[in-house]
Amino acid sequence: MKIKILKSTIQLENDRVLLLPFENERNEELKEIIFDKEIWKFMGSNINNEQGFKNYIAKTIKDKNNRLCYPFLIIDKETNKVAGCTRYGNVNTANKKCEIGWTWYGIDFQGTGLNKACKYELLQFGFETIGFKRIQFSVDKENIRSQRAIEKLGAQKEGVFRNNNIAPSGESRTDVYYSIIKEEWDALKTEIFSEFLIY
Repeated sequence: MKIKILKSTIQLENDRVLLLPFENERNEELKEIIFDKEIWKFMGSNINNEQGFKNYIAKTIKDKNNRLCYPFLIIDKETNKVAGCTRYGNVNTANKKCEIGWTWYGIDFQGTGLNKACKYELLQFGFETIGFKRIQFSVDKENIRSQRAIEKLGAQKEGVFRNNNIAPSGESRTDVYYSIIKEEWDALKTEIFSEFLIY
Protein backbone atom coordinates (compact mmCIF):
# COMPACT_ATOMS: atom_id res chain seq x y z
CA MET A 1 0.00 0.00 0.00
CA LYS A 2 1.34 3.42 -0.98
CA ILE A 3 0.34 5.24 2.20
CA LYS A 4 3.11 7.84 1.79
CA ILE A 5 1.01 9.38 -0.97
CA LEU A 6 -1.14 10.89 1.79
CA LYS A 7 1.88 13.00 2.79
CA SER A 8 2.01 14.58 -0.68
CA THR A 9 -0.14 17.13 -2.48
CA ILE A 10 -3.12 15.30 -3.95
CA GLN A 11 -5.41 16.88 -6.53
CA LEU A 12 -8.21 14.78 -8.06
CA GLU A 13 -10.38 15.79 -10.97
CA ASN A 14 -12.93 14.74 -13.56
CA ASP A 15 -15.27 16.71 -15.83
CA ARG A 16 -17.62 17.52 -12.95
CA VAL A 17 -15.49 18.04 -9.84
CA LEU A 18 -12.08 19.20 -8.68
CA LEU A 19 -10.75 18.10 -5.29
CA LEU A 20 -8.03 20.32 -3.84
CA PRO A 21 -6.04 19.83 -0.63
CA PHE A 22 -7.93 21.59 2.16
CA GLU A 23 -5.13 23.99 3.04
CA ASN A 24 -5.53 25.66 -0.36
CA GLU A 25 -6.26 29.38 0.01
CA ARG A 26 -9.70 28.79 -1.47
CA ASN A 27 -10.82 27.34 1.87
CA GLU A 28 -11.82 30.91 2.78
CA GLU A 29 -14.61 30.59 0.21
CA LEU A 30 -16.30 28.04 2.46
CA LYS A 31 -17.53 31.02 4.43
CA GLU A 32 -20.12 31.61 1.68
CA ILE A 33 -21.88 28.30 2.38
CA ILE A 34 -20.85 27.00 5.79
CA PHE A 35 -23.27 28.84 8.11
CA ASP A 36 -26.47 27.04 7.04
CA LYS A 37 -27.62 25.11 10.11
CA GLU A 38 -29.14 22.32 8.00
CA ILE A 39 -25.63 21.27 6.95
CA TRP A 40 -24.64 20.52 10.55
CA LYS A 41 -27.76 18.75 11.70
CA PHE A 42 -26.05 15.33 11.64
CA MET A 43 -22.38 16.33 11.56
CA GLY A 44 -21.53 16.39 15.26
CA SER A 45 -20.67 20.09 15.23
CA ASN A 46 -22.32 23.43 14.55
CA ILE A 47 -20.50 26.23 12.75
CA ASN A 48 -22.56 29.38 13.01
CA ASN A 49 -20.18 32.33 13.35
CA GLU A 50 -16.81 33.68 12.26
CA GLN A 51 -14.91 32.18 15.20
CA GLY A 52 -16.49 28.80 14.59
CA PHE A 53 -15.40 29.02 10.97
CA LYS A 54 -11.81 29.87 11.94
CA ASN A 55 -11.78 27.01 14.44
CA TYR A 56 -13.06 24.59 11.78
CA ILE A 57 -10.32 25.60 9.33
CA ALA A 58 -7.60 25.40 12.00
CA LYS A 59 -8.72 22.03 13.38
CA THR A 60 -9.05 20.46 9.94
CA ILE A 61 -5.52 21.52 9.00
CA LYS A 62 -4.18 20.42 12.39
CA ASP A 63 -5.80 16.99 11.98
CA LYS A 64 -4.19 16.66 8.56
CA ASN A 65 -0.78 17.68 9.90
CA ASN A 66 -1.17 15.08 12.65
CA ARG A 67 -1.91 12.44 9.97
CA LEU A 68 -5.42 11.87 11.28
CA CYS A 69 -7.00 12.58 7.91
CA TYR A 70 -6.50 13.93 4.40
CA PRO A 71 -9.16 16.60 3.77
CA PHE A 72 -10.21 18.09 0.44
CA LEU A 73 -12.08 21.13 -0.78
CA ILE A 74 -14.77 20.21 -3.28
CA ILE A 75 -14.91 22.54 -6.30
CA ASP A 76 -17.96 22.43 -8.59
CA LYS A 77 -16.44 22.76 -12.05
CA GLU A 78 -19.73 23.92 -13.57
CA THR A 79 -19.67 27.08 -11.45
CA ASN A 80 -16.03 27.14 -10.26
CA LYS A 81 -17.37 27.59 -6.74
CA VAL A 82 -16.29 25.86 -3.55
CA ALA A 83 -19.13 23.43 -2.87
CA GLY A 84 -18.05 21.78 0.37
CA CYS A 85 -15.51 19.41 1.94
CA THR A 86 -14.72 15.73 2.26
CA ARG A 87 -11.82 13.62 3.50
CA TYR A 88 -10.09 10.31 3.92
CA GLY A 89 -10.07 9.55 7.64
CA ASN A 90 -9.58 6.71 10.10
CA VAL A 91 -6.71 5.46 7.94
CA ASN A 92 -5.54 2.04 9.13
CA THR A 93 -2.31 1.14 7.35
CA ALA A 94 -1.93 -2.33 8.85
CA ASN A 95 -5.36 -3.40 7.63
CA LYS A 96 -5.33 -1.34 4.42
CA LYS A 97 -8.57 0.48 5.09
CA CYS A 98 -9.98 3.95 5.60
CA GLU A 99 -13.21 5.88 5.83
CA ILE A 100 -14.47 8.46 3.37
CA GLY A 101 -16.58 10.96 5.21
CA TRP A 102 -16.91 14.23 7.11
CA THR A 103 -18.51 15.29 3.83
CA TRP A 104 -20.77 18.28 3.51
CA TYR A 105 -22.07 20.42 0.67
CA GLY A 106 -23.63 23.85 0.52
CA ILE A 107 -27.38 23.64 0.00
CA ASP A 108 -27.18 24.74 -3.66
CA PHE A 109 -24.83 21.85 -4.47
CA GLN A 110 -26.85 19.06 -2.89
CA GLY A 111 -28.65 16.69 -5.25
CA THR A 112 -26.72 17.93 -8.30
CA GLY A 113 -24.63 14.83 -9.02
CA LEU A 114 -21.56 16.44 -7.50
CA ASN A 115 -21.36 13.91 -4.66
CA LYS A 116 -21.21 10.95 -7.06
CA ALA A 117 -18.42 12.59 -9.06
CA CYS A 118 -16.52 13.35 -5.85
CA LYS A 119 -16.89 9.85 -4.44
CA TYR A 120 -15.75 8.30 -7.72
CA GLU A 121 -12.45 10.18 -7.54
CA LEU A 122 -11.90 9.25 -3.90
CA LEU A 123 -12.77 5.60 -4.42
CA GLN A 124 -10.69 5.24 -7.57
CA PHE A 125 -7.65 6.91 -6.03
CA GLY A 126 -8.11 5.02 -2.77
CA PHE A 127 -8.33 1.58 -4.34
CA GLU A 128 -6.14 1.97 -7.41
CA THR A 129 -3.38 4.34 -6.30
CA ILE A 130 -3.13 4.13 -2.50
CA GLY A 131 -4.09 0.47 -2.39
CA PHE A 132 -6.85 0.29 0.22
CA LYS A 133 -8.67 -3.05 0.47
CA ARG A 134 -11.69 -1.59 2.27
CA ILE A 135 -13.27 1.85 2.23
CA GLN A 136 -16.09 2.46 4.66
CA PHE A 137 -18.74 5.12 5.22
CA SER A 138 -20.74 5.95 8.33
CA VAL A 139 -23.85 8.07 8.63
CA ASP A 140 -26.23 9.07 11.38
CA LYS A 141 -29.20 6.72 11.61
CA GLU A 142 -31.59 9.67 11.23
CA ASN A 143 -29.83 11.01 8.14
CA ILE A 144 -31.86 9.14 5.53
CA ARG A 145 -30.75 11.41 2.67
CA SER A 146 -27.08 10.53 3.20
CA GLN A 147 -27.86 6.84 3.61
CA ARG A 148 -29.59 6.85 0.22
CA ALA A 149 -26.65 8.69 -1.35
CA ILE A 150 -24.20 6.08 -0.03
CA GLU A 151 -26.40 3.23 -1.21
CA LYS A 152 -26.44 4.74 -4.72
CA LEU A 153 -22.65 4.32 -4.78
CA GLY A 154 -23.09 0.56 -4.50
CA ALA A 155 -21.87 0.38 -0.91
CA GLN A 156 -23.03 -2.56 1.20
CA LYS A 157 -24.85 -1.83 4.46
CA GLU A 158 -23.05 -3.70 7.22
CA GLY A 159 -24.61 -2.75 10.50
CA VAL A 160 -25.79 -0.27 13.09
CA PHE A 161 -23.48 1.07 15.80
CA ARG A 162 -25.53 2.21 18.76
CA ASN A 163 -24.35 5.16 20.91
CA ASN A 164 -21.47 5.55 18.48
CA ASN A 165 -21.05 9.32 18.84
CA ILE A 166 -21.97 12.12 21.21
CA ALA A 167 -23.65 15.13 19.58
CA PRO A 168 -22.82 18.71 20.71
CA SER A 169 -26.11 18.58 22.65
CA GLY A 170 -24.72 15.67 24.69
CA GLU A 171 -27.13 13.23 23.07
CA SER A 172 -25.82 9.80 22.06
CA ARG A 173 -26.15 9.17 18.33
CA THR A 174 -26.43 5.91 16.41
CA ASP A 175 -24.55 5.38 13.11
CA VAL A 176 -25.15 3.11 10.13
CA TYR A 177 -22.00 1.65 8.51
CA TYR A 178 -21.44 0.79 4.86
CA SER A 179 -18.41 -0.39 2.89
CA ILE A 180 -16.99 -1.08 -0.54
CA ILE A 181 -14.15 -3.57 -0.80
CA LYS A 182 -11.41 -3.86 -3.40
CA GLU A 183 -12.87 -7.04 -4.90
CA GLU A 184 -16.09 -5.16 -5.75
CA TRP A 185 -14.50 -2.05 -7.18
CA ASP A 186 -13.99 -3.01 -10.84
CA ALA A 187 -17.61 -4.09 -11.24
CA LEU A 188 -18.96 -1.04 -9.41
CA LYS A 189 -16.79 1.27 -11.49
CA THR A 190 -18.43 -0.06 -14.66
CA GLU A 191 -21.96 -0.38 -13.30
CA ILE A 192 -22.28 2.75 -11.15
CA PHE A 193 -19.64 5.21 -12.34
CA SER A 194 -19.47 4.55 -16.08
CA GLU A 195 -19.91 8.23 -16.98
CA PHE A 196 -16.53 9.03 -15.42
CA LEU A 197 -14.56 6.32 -17.23
CA ILE A 198 -12.15 7.35 -19.96
CA TYR A 199 -11.72 4.77 -22.70
